[in-house]
Amino acid sequence: MIYHITDNMAEAIALKDIPEVDYAALYNDLKERLQDERYHVAHYFATPDGTRLKFYMILLDDHEHKMMLSSFAMDYYEDVALPSLTALHPALHPFEREITELYNVEFDSMPWNKPLRFPFNRRNRNSTMDNYPFYTIEGETLHEVNVGPIHAGIIEPGAFRFVCNGESVLHLEIALGYQHRGAEHEFSSTTNRLRQTLLAEGIAGDSAVSHATAYSSVVEKLAHKPASEALWIERTVALELERMAMHIADTGALSMDVAYQLGQVACEALRTMTINTTQAWCGNRFGKGLIRPCGTNKPLTTEKVAMIRTNVAEIRRRYNEVVEDIKSSPSLLARFEQCGIVPKAEMQRIGGVGMAARASGVKRDIRTSHPYAAYASQIQHESIVKRHGDVMARLTMRCSEVLQSADYIEQLLATYTPTDIARPDYEVPMAAESLAFSLIEGWRGEICHVATTNAQGEIATYKIKDPSLHNWLALAIAVRGEGISDFPICNKSFNLSYCGHDL
Repeated sequence: MIYHITDNMAEAIALKDIPEVDYAALYNDLKERLQDERYHVAHYFATPDGTRLKFYMILLDDHEHKMMLSSFAMDYYEDVALPSLTALHPALHPFEREITELYNVEFDSMPWNKPLRFPFNRRNRNSTMDNYPFYTIEGETLHEVNVGPIHAGIIEPGAFRFVCNGESVLHLEIALGYQHRGAEHEFSSTTNRLRQTLLAEGIAGDSAVSHATAYSSVVEKLAHKPASEALWIERTVALELERMAMHIADTGALSMDVAYQLGQVACEALRTMTINTTQAWCGNRFGKGLIRPCGTNKPLTTEKVAMIRTNVAEIRRRYNEVVEDIKSSPSLLARFEQCGIVPKAEMQRIGGVGMAARASGVKRDIRTSHPYAAYASQIQHESIVKRHGDVMARLTMRCSEVLQSADYIEQLLATYTPTDIARPDYEVPMAAESLAFSLIEGWRGEICHVATTNAQGEIATYKIKDPSLHNWLALAIAVRGEGISDFPICNKSFNLSYCGHDL
């Protein structure tokens, strides 16, 4: 099997340099290769290519820090069913479901061939949320519970269909896609790079820094204009501030759901202090406006470095006290422990990523396996891994990562001298007929952005993978066998993104 081998810091790749193979060869290779947990698929998508449909596969080798690219093609109207990789490796189900939804490609023996997100440009317009084929179970003692389609707390669309035996959940199916956002399509509908950057910031509002960093890195690779070391350091600080803010917020949310008011109030105050630190840096609490391709309009100054270091040290000290209080609360521990378990084998099987995967013993962390930014030079990142896979493990993952992020920020800024950094360049030419990708470890997990360009060097196809794409299924697994009243804390322990899925 032939792959183009590269890494996460490499520049764009000419499309002609990506091997085009027979699907049978790719299928047979992945059939064996994906049995090894060192490999997983970062992205797999199709895009029109003249009269053909071109498929691209980005495979990750987590041990060797390599990315392996391959492709295959079929006639656009070819009426042939491809053997389903999902039937062998369930982690590929969202990719095959999307390809079917967009292009009507059939996958033989596909066990879960349901709509993924009902995009506005789906091939079958008769497929709507009203006729979504929810899984059903017959039985006199069974009943269904519907939650949604609009989430009562955050006003986001999502349908949750529970099949219960009394209070016990037998099965949960989650259907998303009401918004029909067309976010990926918008990237190729405009050549305005500033607009594209704003689109990236809006993919998932609580991950604005992460997605904007992924987009900016893709542009810089296509432009053969890598970010300076100083710019990468500042981006890394912003990424870790975002991680701190959201993990602290989720600690408070979990505390609230079990009526632990002290933890809730303390975390609300600390989360506010964290996002206010970001606002004092760039003018926006969520880091919007901070990350831009090829430069920044909000470089750090000596005064801002001092402010961030002071605030982060205080947040770390006070959050550590909250963590100690949580650990010393028997009633809270009893509520979280052994609740919402996702075993390592299941998390591995469905392709779980990020913090949720690491809480189940699956070491998926782009900062370690495919380092970028300051993780490739300044920081020797050590992934935190738990093994119990329950709500408590996901909470303690957050607790540990907040403290680790604070240490990283101090490590980066203690010896950092602000320097002149280029301003953003929205007009820099990009390589024609090329592909570039970027992998970023957001606070939820692995984010992947991929762009291909046309003969004029403009974005022709833009594909995005938010970590929620894989992890929604982990939530469905977590509640099996639990009381339905445990769903809120299981849901909070993942805190997945609706809009990050609905692209």
